[in-house]
Amino acid sequence: MLPARRARRRSWLTQGASRNTFHDQDTGVREALGRSRGGLTTKVHLAADRRCRPVARVLTAGQRNDAVVFEAVMAGIRIHRPGRGRPRTRPGHVVADKAYSSRAIRASLRRRGITATIPEPADQQANRTRKGSRGGRPPTFDPVRYQQRNVVERCVNKLKTFRAVASRYDKREYMYAGTVDIASIRIWLRAPVT
Repeated sequence: MLPARRARRRSWLTQGASRNTFHDQDTGVREALGRSRGGLTTKVHLAADRRCRPVARVLTAGQRNDAVVFEAVMAGIRIHRPGRGRPRTRPGHVVADKAYSSRAIRASLRRRGITATIPEPADQQANRTRKGSRGGRPPTFDPVRYQQRNVVERCVNKLKTFRAVASRYDKREYMYAGTVDIASIRIWLRAPVT
């Protein structure tokens, strides 16, 4: 009888996953809770527009690496066009920090025709220069455009002004996702589309 309970529990873990939550089958992390420096935490990965409004979000456990979730965040972007037509799913430009600097992410953005401004970490620069001509060209980087990256930080700060988002009171992941969504709706209502 005990093995049947375990089988049911495992099937319950894989069912009911929200589409904006990144579930890693290898780690078995539930409820988007994980160990980080501060204890049990949840990480909110998001994309924001120029007016510091959240466009797409993905919840993960606190210890999850940012680069792993990049594709899931990009897949969640849906910007409705004025009038008729399908929503826009491809931004014109992506500005990200060093955590998103990888060949796979840059290649994915190039394939989709999206220009990227992502700084290269010092260890990747040293590795490329050590290889010499086999290391390839350095990626293009525009320091003036990179100053716009603070838009995401300001968007996170706007979300954290809501107490329920800043300190997660919700036990279940889908409840916390709903809390983040309601906070995002309130941010959008404060700064409507012009």
